[in-house]
Amino acid sequence: MTGKRKNRCSFCGRSEDEVALMLTGLNGFICDECVRQAEHIVRENLGSKVNVKTGSTAGLDMDDIPKPRDIKAFLDQYVIGQDSAKRYLSVAVYNHYKRLSQKTDDGVEIEKSNIIMVGATGTGKTLLARTIAKLLKVPFTIVDATIFTEAGYVGEDVESILTRLLQVADYDVTATERGIVFIDEIDKIARKQDNPSITRDVSGEGVQQGLLKLLEGSIVNVPPKGGRKHPDQDYIHVDTRNILFICGGAFDGIERKIAQRLNTHVVGYDSVQNQQKIDTKDLMKYIVPQDLKSFGLIPEIIGRLPVLTYLNPLDRDALRKILTEPKNSLVKQQIKLFQMDGITLSFEEDALDFIVDKAIEYKLGARGLRSIMETIMIEAQFSAPSNGEKMLTITREYAEQQIKKSEKLK
Repeated sequence: MTGKRKNRCSFCGRSEDEVALMLTGLNGFICDECVRQAEHIVRENLGSKVNVKTGSTAGLDMDDIPKPRDIKAFLDQYVIGQDSAKRYLSVAVYNHYKRLSQKTDDGVEIEKSNIIMVGATGTGKTLLARTIAKLLKVPFTIVDATIFTEAGYVGEDVESILTRLLQVADYDVTATERGIVFIDEIDKIARKQDNPSITRDVSGEGVQQGLLKLLEGSIVNVPPKGGRKHPDQDYIHVDTRNILFICGGAFDGIERKIAQRLNTHVVGYDSVQNQQKIDTKDLMKYIVPQDLKSFGLIPEIIGRLPVLTYLNPLDRDALRKILTEPKNSLVKQQIKLFQMDGITLSFEEDALDFIVDKAIEYKLGARGLRSIMETIMIEAQFSAPSNGEKMLTITREYAEQQIKKSEKLK
């Protein structure tokens, strides 16, 4: 009695017993080894043209790439103000697309320009990054610099930045090497002030030095599952030359460094005139790389972040607009939450003004708005779904009452 006929790969001829996996088609079979080899051949020949989101070979056509004005217009829908930072971001992302589609036949290779954004807490640095991620056609990830330490110490190695980008790109190395990384809280790895202690600055200067090779562009050994490196581990080799890095940080107290620099002028009539032109309420607009060095960033890392932009502090008008105007404004979010319970929610203008006044008092920027809004709405969110009410209006008196109640609890 003859045994069952074994399926064989239509490409290499191996039987299903000789391979780990055999895929069945309409008129043939293909083994996992041939699939891997075919993928390698495709990437080798068409890798630079593969669209990283769809997997198609259409490539990044310049006609399909959003122009800087279009990118800024998209950001305007979600982020109030910050025109300077939006322009820098829009141009940087557009140039990144152009670098990916460039042809180096003429010998001119466009180099990347990494960005660093400086602005007080709650001014919209992370929001800008999250918003622009919605528009991009390349892998994008946001990482927090506070978790990194120098290699060999408790914490994460800087290479784990690329592990996260790999995960976003479904472990497609070609796609990863065209991605964008936003490193938040970059100011938290500033070099500690001159310290006579002999202990190493493992979460400050040590991390900055570790980031140098990533920002500059080099082949990096990345642990596929993150975590620490160890000798027996298989690494993924990632080239960071085409990865755009955008850094953001509050740099709390850097205004004092800027003020000190602006006040070091020659005595005389001209210096007095220049001093009068300085806007003391918004010193951040005068920031230069020298101030970042004074704050604690090493010169090498500043040189690898050539584009420096700032975010304006949010005044009363900006905070008022943030409450109601963006597509995902706090008021619209609350209205939608109650709408899902069949309740029509509305806010009186005085109530919104009160929320803005409190946010200015707390000095937490746009994040302060959310904190105050949640405090005011918690009682209504708890009781309204059970009351059977179909209409709810938030007045200034109700808002003040809820804030006073929360302050008493504290």
